[in-house]
Amino acid sequence: MSSDALGHDRVARPPRPDAGGPGAGVAVCPGSYDPVTLGHLDVIGRAARLFGTVVVGVATNSAKAALLDAPTRVELARAAVAGLPNVRVEVVPGLLVDFCRDVGATALVKGLRGGADYDAELPMALMNRHLTGIETVFLPADRSVVHIASSLVKDVARHGGRIDDLVPAGVSGAVLARLADLGHLGAAGAAAPTDADRRTAR
Repeated sequence: MSSDALGHDRVARPPRPDAGGPGAGVAVCPGSYDPVTLGHLDVIGRAARLFGTVVVGVATNSAKAALLDAPTRVELARAAVAGLPNVRVEVVPGLLVDFCRDVGATALVKGLRGGADYDAELPMALMNRHLTGIETVFLPADRSVVHIASSLVKDVARHGGRIDDLVPAGVSGAVLARLADLGHLGAAGAAAPTDADRRTAR
């Protein structure tokens, strides 16, 4: 027993046995990561401080044609999170809820850039909870990266703009190489890949 600042007796209460906290549980950060961006890294890094293990789930969006194939997206994501020891990257082969069950996840973590993201993510969060009981944790994007989206990164690159300050090292080269292969790379203002980009694109 101890006393507070006013001299009142205070009984110390032990934490609940089932109480979670920073460093507890497994979370999945799902996405297509086409390509992985600094916005993704913001959410993944913050999730890594909240959960003991974070699994970056690289999924396929059936509503969109991916620019980069799944092995390339996984490779780039693994390189991007190499400095986070409690984060790993895996492919989501089917339903996200099945993947979460397989890896033992207790939560999904999604980043929100604004109200439109929330409107799009809420029905999926509710459906995932309906199917398996898994909860979704929403993290608001940091203001420094709130403007970054994979679709915009690809549009900028496609029209010859620089994207190396929007994505982790090595990603720019992979995106530019793929766009060039498809004949979709704008000539005007196209940024030269860095040495790290060239190594990744090989």
